[in-house]
Amino acid sequence: MILLENKVAIITGASSGIGQSAARLFSRHGAKLVVTARRQAELDELVDEIRGEGAEVIAVAGDVTSEDHVRSVTDRAVRHFGRLDVALNNAGAVGAMAETPNLSLDDWNATIATNLTSAFLCAKYQIPAMLESDGGAIVFTSSFVGNSVGMPGMAAYAAAKAGIVGLTKVLAAEFSPRGIRVNALIPGGTDTPGATMDTPETLAFVEGLHAMKRIARAEEIAQSALYLASDMASFTTGSALYADGGVSITRV
Repeated sequence: MILLENKVAIITGASSGIGQSAARLFSRHGAKLVVTARRQAELDELVDEIRGEGAEVIAVAGDVTSEDHVRSVTDRAVRHFGRLDVALNNAGAVGAMAETPNLSLDDWNATIATNLTSAFLCAKYQIPAMLESDGGAIVFTSSFVGNSVGMPGMAAYAAAKAGIVGLTKVLAAEFSPRGIRVNALIPGGTDTPGATMDTPETLAFVEGLHAMKRIARAEEIAQSALYLASDMASFTTGSALYADGGVSITRV
């Protein structure tokens, strides 16, 4: 089953991890893509790979904390492909980690900007474009951190990722009557380049938090994003979908 045939999709944070896996998966399901991230070289490699499989994709490198960049990505999608149907707003970063009294305001603001303000900016420009296309689907990548688990040293990241769920609910209430579904995806621990599981001991600890006693492959989280982005989720909006390997229900 081809789930995104002829849909135009934006994917942020597409140079690695979940975003990169989603770009591959969405393109194989028929989507025409605009991918963005800060790293041009990695985006170019991804574009070459996807075009090599016969799909349509363009890359726009830049920083999703910049309003001008976010606007330009949406404008490029509409100019190049004529419409916008889907957005996976996946860009984010753990940011500086410290006990809360030791976290600087600059580090707090940077983490909030990267994870939460960027989500707001994406929605601000994607929603009008989708309204012109008679609706669409927006998916935000949140995290189990801040939603089902509090991890020491991660106050800013947790606040941002919890904020994404709140933003999701408001946007769904505002725009679902006009044909735009808005949902959040809550992954558990995932094997990505940005993950903080940099020692065998840390990895074993994080794996043990999950009911499945492992972390996810990026491809597994991309599959959940595909579901939310597609018409398979046609009656799903304002939700926070846990794709977390059971971390939210594990207590031992």
